[in-house]
Amino acid sequence: SDMAELCVRSVLVTGANRGLGLGFVQHFLRMPKPPQWIFATCRDPKGQKAQELQNLASKHPNLVIIALEVANPASIKAAAAKVGEHLGGSGLNLLINNAGMVKSKMLDAETLEDMTETYTTNTAGPLLMGQAFLPLLKKAAQGSPGSGLSCSKAAIVNISSIGGSIASCFGWELMQVTSYRCSKAALNMLSKCQSLAYKEHGILCVALHPGWVQTELGSSAGHT
Repeated sequence: SDMAELCVRSVLVTGANRGLGLGFVQHFLRMPKPPQWIFATCRDPKGQKAQELQNLASKHPNLVIIALEVANPASIKAAAAKVGEHLGGSGLNLLINNAGMVKSKMLDAETLEDMTETYTTNTAGPLLMGQAFLPLLKKAAQGSPGSGLSCSKAAIVNISSIGGSIASCFGWELMQVTSYRCSKAALNMLSKCQSLAYKEHGILCVALHPGWVQTELGSSAGHT
């Protein structure tokens, strides 16, 4: 598998305290050659919801937990500075924008607040993350030989959803979640824009649909 060849020196995962984010962290820790640095970010690293992450960090010195609220530009800048300190002169190979939110509502019940909050977290968050971590991603790309694009060199992976697909409209009968769908459709376009803008720096940018997963966010999608 491609994962076998994946050789990442440093990776950052947002929303890493549960669900997919935590799964990514566990996966990287289990790799035959784990990354030298795994930066796991979440809103409240000291809180009850990050207990499992704390337990992992106490066992793995290469796992660093950093407080980060993706809807807050100042929080993002502070986190980028912290990550830069840890990395010293080297860059960040892989940024996984995983943090996301969904409000389970019918179209009629959607509000400006729902739309704004969901869009801020799911779409503006990954935009701001890409901007703030660009210097570190660039540094990683420059330090890596070869002209191709890859996750081992420098990459932004935006965790999107088939819920954002205009063609498929997957699961509409189960749940409408219009604000979520809009935010993910916009995230897909952001990923395209990032790929066009950052290609010259040697940074791969992709949007991934992970499949439906049994997580706290996924379960609220009405599947049990």
